Amino acid sequence: MGSIDRYIFRTTLASFALILVSLTGVIWITQALRGIDLMTSQGQTIITFLGITSLVIPALVLIIAPIALMIAISHTLNKLATDSEIIVMNAAGFSPFRLFRPFLYATCVVAIMVAFIASYLAPDGMRRIKQWDAEITADVLTNILQPGRFAQLDQNLTIRIRERQPGGVLAGIFVDDRRDPKERVTIIADHGTILRNESGSYLVLEDGNLQRFEAGKRDPALVAFGRYAFDMSKFSNHGRDVTLGIRERYIWELLQPSAEDPVYQQLPGQFRAELHDRFMAPIYPFAFAALTFAFLGTPRTTRQSRNFSIGGSILAVFGLRMAGFACSVMTVKSPLAAVFQYLMLVVAIGGGLAMILAGIVVEPPAALMEAINRTNERILRLFGRPVTA
Repeated sequence: MGSIDRYIFRTTLASFALILVSLTGVIWITQALRGIDLMTSQGQTIITFLGITSLVIPALVLIIAPIALMIAISHTLNKLATDSEIIVMNAAGFSPFRLFRPFLYATCVVAIMVAFIASYLAPDGMRRIKQWDAEITADVLTNILQPGRFAQLDQNLTIRIRERQPGGVLAGIFVDDRRDPKERVTIIADHGTILRNESGSYLVLEDGNLQRFEAGKRDPALVAFGRYAFDMSKFSNHGRDVTLGIRERYIWELLQPSAEDPVYQQLPGQFRAELHDRFMAPIYPFAFAALTFAFLGTPRTTRQSRNFSIGGSILAVFGLRMAGFACSVMTVKSPLAAVFQYLMLVVAIGGGLAMILAGIVVEPPAALMEAINRTNERILRLFGRPVTA
């Protein structure tokens, strides 16, 4: 790699890193705000909140990285064109494809990163989120029951505690249980503790009374107790296996799913669509790089506008990505949609390389430019400004 290649390679990757971090940070903040209830309703710490929400970053990078690469290549080419470096390199004998080579090196780095994220890092982060969420749910008695709050654990079950005391003692416990349509149970206890064993999770209440209203009876039944165990196993995932979704599977698990997997038996089409998405993820950077360079990489004079080429590259890249999303959805029902998506990427890469090798300069048609100029003249006359020759 020559000095020019290293200069362009470093500039492109530096711009890519900056854009990737910026875009991922903005989108991550919007996603993290949705999980703010971890600290409010479930009483988690800021460390737990940041830990869980940060695990989604690899999945965000998987989508953002090709777009960040496209923006980085556009920025680098615009910088080279503004400083007339593309013109100088072209005069020195650099062909457009020769100039594309350092961008291709940068694209290979991005593609390798995306392939690793798609095959391992993103699904690993998603399954860690699910496992962490299961642990929080398993500890529901510790985290959701906050002093002074009425916690509705089920549609017809409400629990409140007055305060937490040292040693895990819960003071001032109120339970309103209406899950059984034939009776309503209200429990008030002076204090209680949490007990977990092989049988499940229990809220052990001490020194209280139980009031039971049975359907068809006028007076409630009152019972004073010294010790009473309230079963809370239904609201705990402790000891249960976490069922992994499709996005939480590693790529080798998608390649050879177990025939006895209940998720695979129920959603084989989504397994197929997710597998093809993982395969195509590292191909998108090459398609985006080829299209972007095809529109912006050819030498131009300072009098030639690049606005049309920039707009064309943006439309081409985003049109390709939106078509890819549509094909992914259709792949669930039809395997031919995946074949069409592969062909679409091959055509995009081949078309971009053909334009680069031929040195085609993407410019707006002369008739379009004349129409735009006439429109501008009419607008200027409308506002009473003189039209310059």
